[in-house]
Amino acid sequence: MLLAIDCGNTNTVFSLWDGEKFAVTFRTSTEHQRTADQYFVWFSTLLAHHKVDADIRDIVISSTVPRVVFNLRVFADRYFGLRPLVVGKPECKLPVEPRVDFGTQVGPDRLVNTAGAFDRHGGNLIVVDFGTATTFDVVDHDGAYVGGVIAPGVNLSLEALHQAAAALPHVDVTKPTNVIGTNTVDCMQSGIFWGYVGLVRGVCEQVIAERGAQMTIIGTGGLAPLFAQGDMLFDHIEDDLTMHGLRVISQFNKDNQ
Repeated sequence: MLLAIDCGNTNTVFSLWDGEKFAVTFRTSTEHQRTADQYFVWFSTLLAHHKVDADIRDIVISSTVPRVVFNLRVFADRYFGLRPLVVGKPECKLPVEPRVDFGTQVGPDRLVNTAGAFDRHGGNLIVVDFGTATTFDVVDHDGAYVGGVIAPGVNLSLEALHQAAAALPHVDVTKPTNVIGTNTVDCMQSGIFWGYVGLVRGVCEQVIAERGAQMTIIGTGGLAPLFAQGDMLFDHIEDDLTMHGLRVISQFNKDNQ
């Protein structure tokens, strides 16, 4: 089995690929203080609960939080006797190298999304990922990451709004019944929902105009299905795109050892 680990700024996801499908997926909060032993106790407890007999032969990691990688490496070595493949490190090969400014370090999450999206949909893509930040990854015709856009994430924007204006409450992210709110909560929900619909549509239109080509728009991340209700923003929704990309990169490295 392949254990794919995606460590984001907010959550860390562990998924087991059994050769045909992702058998189980577990999610925990990202904490750089968490030790290898704590990872194992959490992971093994959930495996036992789901009655999964995991024969892990490979581990691949994508992390936007560098400080957690060390403990994940120890976790892989101590409990599985494996050297994990870490996306973004020199030893990790990519199906197509990114074409960006010299010296630029592309986030591992963006490289993984690029690989996964290209494998499923071919080239000329815009991948919109609703995470801690809302990112737009532009994928060329041959599968190369060629740049993108980074905007504040939805929940980050809500938190900033609440902190900067004490009278404004915490609200859930949802599609409002009407654009015009008649109370504070409705007004905030409308502003966030339709504001991000406008953001996504506007950025994608500008990218398509700059590229001068028709592009397929992929939505991923936890809030993608919600914003897909906003006037057909996406051509496809991929809820497991990052994990699929990790599997693609892992297989590419095995095939090209």
